[in-house]
Amino acid sequence: MPHSSFSGSLSSPKLDLGIDTGNVFFNHTIDGFLKIGTVAATRAAVEDAYHAARRGRISGHNFEETLKKMCKEGAYWGTVAGVYVGMEYGVERVRGTRDWKNAMIGGVLTGALTGALLSAAGHNNKDKIVVDAITGGAIATAAEFLNYLT
Repeated sequence: MPHSSFSGSLSSPKLDLGIDTGNVFFNHTIDGFLKIGTVAATRAAVEDAYHAARRGRISGHNFEETLKKMCKEGAYWGTVAGVYVGMEYGVERVRGTRDWKNAMIGGVLTGALTGALLSAAGHNNKDKIVVDAITGGAIATAAEFLNYLT
């Protein structure tokens, strides 16, 4: 009986942009902002390109709206990521150890901070701050555990 197999590996592209502010904390924060902000902006562009392809047309207005959406999404997610990376690094420095607990604490602090800012801006329910803190901690901890699996 004939037998065939497939062997290979798949790896993601690696791109590092070095920005040295002279402060390791700021370097980590800016790096997180740029990387995740770029991913969010790219996601927005691809999503809008998909919708334009389904419609079969693109206009100058659609293109302008896509650029605005890319900037908004990139800035929002980049800011959250930058705050998270900075918080996690700060917790690591304070605790003096590098483990999953830093991710959890950093996620909780980031979720609480962003939840508080959004609640203050939108005059929303204060319970949202607690829910956002729990969500941030859960997502950050899950991501850290996934990193250990690979």
